[in-house]
Amino acid sequence: MFTPQGPTLRELTVQALSSVERGYDLLAEKFDATPFRTSDRLLTSVTESLEALGPFTSGLDVCCGTGAGLGVLRSVCAGRVTGVDFSTGMLDGARLAHPGATLVRADALALPFGPVFDLAVSFGAFGHFLPDAQRTLFAQVHASLRPGGTFAFPLPAPPPVGSRLYWALWGFDATMRVRNAVLRPPFVMYYRTFRLADVRTRLTDAGFEVTLTPMESLGRREDGSPRCRLVVARKA
Repeated sequence: MFTPQGPTLRELTVQALSSVERGYDLLAEKFDATPFRTSDRLLTSVTESLEALGPFTSGLDVCCGTGAGLGVLRSVCAGRVTGVDFSTGMLDGARLAHPGATLVRADALALPFGPVFDLAVSFGAFGHFLPDAQRTLFAQVHASLRPGGTFAFPLPAPPPVGSRLYWALWGFDATMRVRNAVLRPPFVMYYRTFRLADVRTRLTDAGFEVTLTPMESLGRREDGSPRCRLVVARKA
């Protein structure tokens, strides 16, 4: 799964035994050489979908990490592009990759912005937020958007029940729950706590109007459903 430039098993173990913030500080230098970085194919598909929804002026990448989503914002936003993350190490990586972006160190559950953005995106970060925290996160993003602003993110279809990937994700989440029950500080990262029906409800409760856009460039499954959807939440 990893390139020779990526982290070793020992480094990943040390990360998993740390807090989320410390773990990503440790991983930051090699993060882009792991499968955890959002793929270019997905980023391109999101960009194409957002281009049809614009125009946008200012953009915010929530939990920006090393900045993969900042490239999407630069493609679809005519004005200021901002990334926010609580890991200093990940922000250092984003600063190198996107020297023109505004980068802010902050907790996504307490965003330090007024309603100034037209578009907010996020990639691969939602597993770090348990359901109650997701409600807070969505409320914070809502407060950071101008009236009529858009919060958009890709949401892949869940793996078929009983498939190898289904059991792999189930096993990972079970392992993390055991780890967090016996070790402190916790490392919150779960793959099965971000289900579409629940996400729609929490976004609606936060004040968004939610629509779904199939990302056709990523294909469809055997049952005809899209492999991935773009969740588009607009601030009324």
